[in-house]
Amino acid sequence: MAHWLYKSEPDVWSYDQNAANGDAGTFWDGVRNPLANNHMKAMQLGERGFFYHSNVGKAVVGIVEVVKLWAPDPKDDSGRWGAVTIRSVAAFPRPVTLAEIKADPRLADMVLVKNSRLSVQPVTDVEFELICALGGVTP
Repeated sequence: MAHWLYKSEPDVWSYDQNAANGDAGTFWDGVRNPLANNHMKAMQLGERGFFYHSNVGKAVVGIVEVVKLWAPDPKDDSGRWGAVTIRSVAAFPRPVTLAEIKADPRLADMVLVKNSRLSVQPVTDVEFELICALGGVTP
């Protein structure tokens, strides 16, 4: 299974707000980047990813899971954009900061390091396991 990273500004939508939605999860709408949209179209049920607080905090703060496949965004009249629904699985006991990720040579090729502006991005299995270990959770 693939792994992903979802970026959100915590003052707009935080991990805790996502977790408050329980198993129903959150429709990850508002993405308007073609590559990020295509990543969501490729996602499968049960795939896990990181919830990343951008701008404020700049850290991976938890794990989320896809609970509904890509569907059109009802706020988009063009029908071009859509989203998956994700639920929170586990908060990190210790957030893993962007600075830590950039400083770790094992993560030098991570999309977050090379293209930090992309709002939904792939994460390799090795990156997923390493960041989970740094954050204090078992994948």
